Amino acid sequence: MVDRLIYNTVLSQAFSPCGNYLAASNTYGDIAVFSLNNVSNPSEDIKATNGVQHPLHHISGMEGGNVCSLVATPDFLIVGGIGEIRGFEWKTIISGKSEQSFKIQVPLYRDRSEPTDVNCLVYNSLENHLYAGCGDNNIYVFNLEDGKLIRTLKGHTNYIHSIHMSDNQLVSASEDGTVRLWEARKSSQTGVIKPYTNGRLARPELGNWIGAAAINDDWLVCGGGPRLALWHLRSMEVTTVFPVNDLKGVHVAKFHEDRVFAGGAGPNFYQLSLNGQIYGQIPTSASTVYSAEFQESPQKILAIAGSSTYVDICTNFNYLDQKLTFALSSNIK
Repeated sequence: MVDRLIYNTVLSQAFSPCGNYLAASNTYGDIAVFSLNNVSNPSEDIKATNGVQHPLHHISGMEGGNVCSLVATPDFLIVGGIGEIRGFEWKTIISGKSEQSFKIQVPLYRDRSEPTDVNCLVYNSLENHLYAGCGDNNIYVFNLEDGKLIRTLKGHTNYIHSIHMSDNQLVSASEDGTVRLWEARKSSQTGVIKPYTNGRLARPELGNWIGAAAINDDWLVCGGGPRLALWHLRSMEVTTVFPVNDLKGVHVAKFHEDRVFAGGAGPNFYQLSLNGQIYGQIPTSASTVYSAEFQESPQKILAIAGSSTYVDICTNFNYLDQKLTFALSSNIK
């Protein structure tokens, strides 16, 4: 367990539907479950450890493999691993039990000898559908009522890093260097951009890959090897190149109201205006950030994690308040 703490990497996070718990996954198949009740008013134990909080417990999300992605539904924590997706009821997660409620197998095609990684998940609550971006270049859409595959979105030529949905539009980012837009209820692709072909964005020394992309009604933000940039959806033109040159690779890019949150291979996590002004610059525990999740209620929390055993907690989205650690208190001597 000690080696796991020293070399731990947190790949994904998800808040419980009530907002009082945080689940975080790592490269060893473990899921740590944290209570958020002490974030606003730290207990004496947390104060005594310089603001570091330990998990309530660990559960096994995927035996012997990465937990690459997590997503929450009102009833389940859904876990993406290698070759399969598992669902656990939140009440069992919170109580510390690894009682699996369902399992979905990701298709294995004849031209692949090994199961594919489920790198990212999105839940569509209106249709109760689950979107899974995978290492075999495909996006699979499953019906959570029965676990059946509804459709497959094909177009990428390398593995998928990120997917995000807004209304009926889905955006995906891939190692192939493209960002693709899809009509979510169909298999049709509605647009594609190649940031590495834009001279303002290209960083050939870092590669063409796109690590993260997100959309809202009017805008698309994305980055990876190419610089983090804002694109106007209708014109498909770059409007802002964000001045975050210390991000040598972008793995997180999200909209929050009229701002962009971004992180990756660099010392800081950023909060940016749409015109490129830096509103916040948060030093992180991780040398590379792979995950950032936020909620507004029942308490305002931004959780940032990556290549570290710590999850950084910001309650005002501007500076670090506390740290969560994957280590159980019984592991600390």
